[in-house]
Amino acid sequence: MVKETIVFALTSSTDLASAVCRNLNIPLGKIKVEHFADGEILVEPQDSVRGRSVFIIQSTCNPVTEHLMEILVCLDACKRASAAELNVIMPYYGYARQDRKAKPRQPITSKLVANLLQVAGANRVITFDLHAAQIQGYFDVPIDDLTAVPMLGRYFKNKNIPNEDLVVVSPDHGGVVRARRLADILDSPIAIIDKRRPKPNMVEAQNVIGDVNGKTCIIVDDICDTAGSLVAGCEILRKFGAKDIYVGITHGVFSRNAVEKIELSPIKEMVITDTIPLSDDKRDKTTKISVLSVADMIAETIEAIRNHTPVSRVYDQFG
Repeated sequence: MVKETIVFALTSSTDLASAVCRNLNIPLGKIKVEHFADGEILVEPQDSVRGRSVFIIQSTCNPVTEHLMEILVCLDACKRASAAELNVIMPYYGYARQDRKAKPRQPITSKLVANLLQVAGANRVITFDLHAAQIQGYFDVPIDDLTAVPMLGRYFKNKNIPNEDLVVVSPDHGGVVRARRLADILDSPIAIIDKRRPKPNMVEAQNVIGDVNGKTCIIVDDICDTAGSLVAGCEILRKFGAKDIYVGITHGVFSRNAVEKIELSPIKEMVITDTIPLSDDKRDKTTKISVLSVADMIAETIEAIRNHTPVSRVYDQFG
């Protein structure tokens, strides 16, 4: 590990950053993050960053805008303190679902976030399973969009489900590429849930394309927010004769009463990653959610970046 590297954790990802530093065998950088009574944010690195390669780990989960602002203030502080290189590791990229104008007069906020990060001084961005792959094109600096799908594939492969009983399910037409990637790992066919979304956080599942009757289904998706769409999809899979239903999700947002919905749903087990920390109160409300850590993958990515080796080789270990 190059000694000039320093890793900082902001408020949403302290446990994840600590695990990354343990893997790298380096101390976690000292940094002070203050939220004042009027809502202003101050971020002050307590260790010197002069001439060093800085990695800032922070998911922009709820409260999204506060966590994003912490990153921007931290970038400015490090840039003004003469850091040589500023790398933002944003395991969950907030505002990623606002990636296009779906209706007149709508913003493209994920592009705005990309602009803000670059203006603040980010030289590179590392993230996991962007909601829309084209967000990479919003950046004029290098961006590594890692994926947890190989890790999820290894987890489900270790369950030794017979291939003839297995089918990977995409929850909508937009997730087919992700489902195909997991299906290739598990050597299984895919199915697609055909659904309609009349308004945000509301879904009407209508049909299933593919054979799920008597099958063990694995739904794979990037985000679970309110779980309304997911549970509706599981209900229609059950209606079409699915035997057991597993779910693999990269980002467990779990807004409102999502965890309670999952606990009452036909889902046998949901596997998520720790790109967003699962709070103790949510963990206590369910027996169905298992968590895989992306800390090793992030540590390997930092090693690859600092040693100028291909980041793609990270998947050789986690696939």
